[in-house]
Amino acid sequence: MKQISKIVVVGGGTAGWMAAAAISKLLGTRNHSITLIESDEIGTVGVGEATIPMMQFFNKVLGLDENVFMRETNATFKLGIRFMNWSALGSDYFHPFGVYGVDMNGIGFLHYWKRFVEAGGSPDFGIFNAETMAARQNRFARVPNDNPALPAVNYAFHFDAALYARFLRRFGEALGVVRQEGKIVDVAQDGGSGDITSVTLSDGRVVEGDFFIDCSGFRGLLIEQTLKSGYEDWSKWLPCNRAVAVPCDKVGPATPYTTSTAQEAGWQWRIPLQHRTGNGYVFCDAYLDETKASELILQRLDGKAQAEPRLLKFVTGHRKKMWNHNVVAMGLSSGFLEPLESTSIYLVQAAISKLMTYFPKDGISDHQRDHFNQEMLTEYTNVKDFLIAHYKLTTREDTPFWAYCKHMDIPDSLKDRLESFKRHGLTLVRHEELFKEASWFAVLVGQGLAPQAHHPVADVMAEEEFRYRLSRIREGVTARVGGLPSHEQHVAQSCASLQRIDA
Repeated sequence: MKQISKIVVVGGGTAGWMAAAAISKLLGTRNHSITLIESDEIGTVGVGEATIPMMQFFNKVLGLDENVFMRETNATFKLGIRFMNWSALGSDYFHPFGVYGVDMNGIGFLHYWKRFVEAGGSPDFGIFNAETMAARQNRFARVPNDNPALPAVNYAFHFDAALYARFLRRFGEALGVVRQEGKIVDVAQDGGSGDITSVTLSDGRVVEGDFFIDCSGFRGLLIEQTLKSGYEDWSKWLPCNRAVAVPCDKVGPATPYTTSTAQEAGWQWRIPLQHRTGNGYVFCDAYLDETKASELILQRLDGKAQAEPRLLKFVTGHRKKMWNHNVVAMGLSSGFLEPLESTSIYLVQAAISKLMTYFPKDGISDHQRDHFNQEMLTEYTNVKDFLIAHYKLTTREDTPFWAYCKHMDIPDSLKDRLESFKRHGLTLVRHEELFKEASWFAVLVGQGLAPQAHHPVADVMAEEEFRYRLSRIREGVTARVGGLPSHEQHVAQSCASLQRIDA
């Protein structure tokens, strides 16, 4: 079997440079050459600006200084996502990165919350979560998790995706990644195996490789246009297929959370950075014209637009083979799940991690490919079901789009989960799933699906002890949040960007 030594990354942007940076860091460049091909002429999508906490782990693996990373990318901190108008017009709930309360006697806190509500307590489950309460007060700080009486403050980032790609480019090139500027005009395959052997650039240069990573975006230059890997379309469950994105001037302090507001034919994101605010409208063109969507997003900005709205077209789903022959697809070339829960960059990170697990040192085996493809399909499927729940669990029928979502059929796996949660308060979360019980609890209850019953173990605790424990949890949350500075203050003191432009 042929040893893998020449690795070629096709496409730059966030996905390409994440792959190149991580592979060069983890594999080194002594026994592997890593070439990244990108074209300034083609450009990148570059609208993914919100992440989830696993991004911290990726940066730590690379050995990045967090404050430097934030300064270089105009980043802010993120405690979770605020969802407005999703379950009904006027509804408002928060999906935080942290947990609620503490699990007790072997069962999740949501069962104690249910007992609390049934006894006349506040149905506002956010009072038991530090990230939610900090977000409501625009407070944030990175605090040591060394006091068991105080909850942790879990966080992720908002950042400028174009600046992040440039940041990783500098990092990768310092480790030995070679960037080739150019547009690919031809792809060569081995006549026997069908593996890709080289790509030809528009100026005639030929770049040979043993292993290719396709980060070419929606078109999937290698994985689809060349290898015909096929695509699984999930549009019937996630019907949005367009997005218009536009940055605007920053007005007021940056909030430590993303805002997702349900609109007439989809939803609008708001992502605060140090120097501007990112905005976009994700919608379905069967219910809203592209031109009208651009007009609406411009009307709804809270600052002056800095550019014309940029239209993106996509089909929700995934490649049937994300690793095919000697090509692994990452980012948009592997599939697309709308950015409702900020999972796009995580899925790149997951693909990199799994590729490192199964990396073919002495040639590629079907065993490696099959395990990678199955594990990535599981990642996509789990996120898909979580996203569908946001749309399905709505009372809205005020527009044709929301009427469709409310009444659409859903996968059996999600049906079982929703029924289990409704009847017993059980989320059926498996170990390998990205979104744990706290996330399902936040979204399902936030969308209006409250469990009908709680676990009987929650009733065993004596009333006095029960009240005492819940009061201590709330006191811990209050003390933690009360000791935090404003989000703006923390950013200004620790990681303010030199490029920052305040309104």
